[in-house]
Amino acid sequence: MIINLISDTVTKPTQGMLDAMMSAAVGDDVFKEDPTVNALEEKAAKLFGMESALFFPSGTMTNQTAIKLHTQPGEQLICDKYAHVYNYEGGGVSFNSGVSCRLVDGDRGTMTAAQVESVINPPDFYHSPLSTLVCVENTANKGGGTCWDFQELQKIRKVCDDYKLGYHLDGARLWNAMVEKNETALQYGRLFDTISVCLSKGLGCPVGSLLLGTKEHMHKALRIRKIFGGGMRQSGFLAAAAIYALDNNVDRLAEDHKKAKEIGNVLASKSFIKKVEPIETNIVIFEIDESYMTSDQFVNTLKEKDILIIGMGQGKLRMVTHLDYTDNMHDELLKQLATI
Repeated sequence: MIINLISDTVTKPTQGMLDAMMSAAVGDDVFKEDPTVNALEEKAAKLFGMESALFFPSGTMTNQTAIKLHTQPGEQLICDKYAHVYNYEGGGVSFNSGVSCRLVDGDRGTMTAAQVESVINPPDFYHSPLSTLVCVENTANKGGGTCWDFQELQKIRKVCDDYKLGYHLDGARLWNAMVEKNETALQYGRLFDTISVCLSKGLGCPVGSLLLGTKEHMHKALRIRKIFGGGMRQSGFLAAAAIYALDNNVDRLAEDHKKAKEIGNVLASKSFIKKVEPIETNIVIFEIDESYMTSDQFVNTLKEKDILIIGMGQGKLRMVTHLDYTDNMHDELLKQLATI
């Protein structure tokens, strides 16, 4: 039995999801003639109370498209120093949009409205980049699956309105945040100009993300998706998986959160663990006391036991619980951690 906790992207479709995929009605989505993709986009837009949605191959592409929608070359977006758009999208902000990032030194991937306001460049000072967009990531991956305080997000919305800035949510794991905090998609849809949500992480789909916004935004996004090479043909097979996931796999995320917290409790009890970040959702980030062993030694020790985890650099290690991480796997992991 291999226990793979590298990411929640390692899941395989369940039988129910496969059945939905195999029975999907499909067409050519590049011509907007795939009925299942159209149904998914309509379902997602209604769920968030937003005008329109567009299906994409990846979350990176949805984020990069949103940034291009909201900015012009030479401008600047504001995000936390841990933000996915800055750290894990291959420099696409600068490559695709010609935009720089103003990084905020926040708390576990989150920042305050006051911090955002303090780094907005004066619009009439042409020596500095024009601030035009604020990006937030919920949950914050590098922060340890951190959930944002919704009231703080509302305060940032007011700052964006006051300074006429766009407001984009990288909601790759937004489903986890909503389940953990008992929030709704409608709340988020009312708050942001554009939202990206991933379907291939906690929801267990093989491929896909959605970008949501106004009809005008999605009309422009369709062209940007084409330029980025994101047009797919009979993608209804993938959209059917997404519809199944939205109907069946959201509420169960609470199970992943419970298991992650139990893993954190065991790690925190071990003398060789230097620190365990607070655990809110399905991500466990921790550090090894290297006077006992190195991070690489710990990763290899688990690998010898068929337990796979990942390093995030700077001494941080990560485990991510997910749909395919079973109760039996969980019991075995806790047992193995106790013996180290």
